[in-house]
Order: sequence, then structure tokens, then C-alpha cells
Amino acid sequence: MVGILLITHAPLGSAFMTTAAHMFSEKQERLEVIDVIADQDPCEVNALALEAIARLDDGSGVLVMTDVMGGTPSNCCNALPVSSRIEVIAGISLPMLLRAITYRQNDLSTVVEKALSGAISGAVKVKHW
Repeated sequence: MVGILLITHAPLGSAFMTTAAHMFSEKQERLEVIDVIADQDPCEVNALALEAIARLDDGSGVLVMTDVMGGTPSNCCNALPVSSRIEVIAGISLPMLLRAITYRQNDLSTVVEKALSGAISGAVKVKHW
């Protein structure tokens, strides 16, 4: 099963994890969060990410999801080792996370594709009646 690591500005990642547990009626296995606090040392965040990836990877790989491209959580991912078992997506949304959780029994590239399609199809204009 593909592991999922959320690296976000605090407390966004924890809120996503709590919401996913609510929607799936249980805490999700192989899902961890690093909530980055203001002025946290990026080297510390990177070290925490490497430790989490090691715990989450059962050989299927790890999808790392961050909140905004160019922010500290995303920038810390630039120091992750280049590996076919680590993929990073910026711009997390709840539909993206739910799709990743739903399809993570598949290979890592499929989980990435499904997560991105969840983000695209999950953003819609709501018509007022």
C-alpha cells in the first residue's frame, strides 16, 4: 500500500487527516502528517520527512502532498532523495487526498494520477438555484 505523507503549514495537515478519518470512518493506516510551524528550521522538516518516509514505505512508495508550491513545506521536499518510490504533489485539496487514499492499493504512479484527477474534478463552480 502506498504511504501518504502530508507536509503542510500547521494545522492544515492534521485537519486533513482528521477529516479523512471521519469520512472513511476510521484512522487511515500509513498516513502521517508533518505540520510545519512558523520559523521552523527547514533542515528539521526535511529530517522529519525522511524519517516518516522510511516508516511509511513498505516497498510500494510514498506520496508526499504539500499545501502550496514555493512554501516552506514544499521547498523542504526539494531536498528529498530522487527516487522512483517518492512522488511529491503540491496544492493539496480534500478531493485530492480522498482520491489518493481510495486508490493507494495501486502502484505509486496510478495513485499520483488519481490524486491529481481528484484535485481537478473536485474544484467546481457551484450554481445558485
